Amino acid sequence: MRILIAEDDQVLADGLLRSLRNSGYAVDQVSSGTEADAALSSHEFDLLILDLGLPKLHGFEVLRKLRARGSAVPVLILTAADGIEQRVKGLDLGADDYMAKPFALAELEARVRALTRRGLGTASNVIKHGPLSFDATGRVAYINDQMIDLSARELSLLEVLLQRAGRLVSKDQLVERLCEWGEEVSNNAIEVYIHRLRKKIEQGPIRIATVRGLGYCLEKIPG
Repeated sequence: MRILIAEDDQVLADGLLRSLRNSGYAVDQVSSGTEADAALSSHEFDLLILDLGLPKLHGFEVLRKLRARGSAVPVLILTAADGIEQRVKGLDLGADDYMAKPFALAELEARVRALTRRGLGTASNVIKHGPLSFDATGRVAYINDQMIDLSARELSLLEVLLQRAGRLVSKDQLVERLCEWGEEVSNNAIEVYIHRLRKKIEQGPIRIATVRGLGYCLEKIPG
């Protein structure tokens, strides 16, 4: 699950980065509206946390251009201005939620979870596929109701595969979803993570199928 933070207050941005990374998200940050627009044009994100008062390009313009490109990525607006007119304008431009500064990190994290669920079209924090389940709040996975011991990277990989269960996920898509800017993760490293994950979850009817040259698919084996 990958998040972009567009926030020019570096102290606030650093706090958000620490909090969300500790919750298991891959998080990138930009500090201007032009940087945000460029990042959103060239990378895929699961959520945008957008400050309105960005330099170089206002947050509303970043949002307008994002929706004009046809992107449906959920957007959480952060602003020091808590007027009704600002809220209405942001929501009309396509924002999904609004938080006024200052705010509690615990509430922001809860809203992040709610928005990422909405982006996946589900109301539950738990993603299930056969006997396999992943609790996005607690960041734990189970198979046949038994907790699986997974590393942070393995958990993030499983989350992406579960979100797209039954569908092909390419190595490039996995790198895009799992890695922040500046992280060097090769296709060979993805293969290693897949191998480790297979050893821990391929019990009973669940397997990670390899489509040679294309990617991976989490699937149930017909009984």
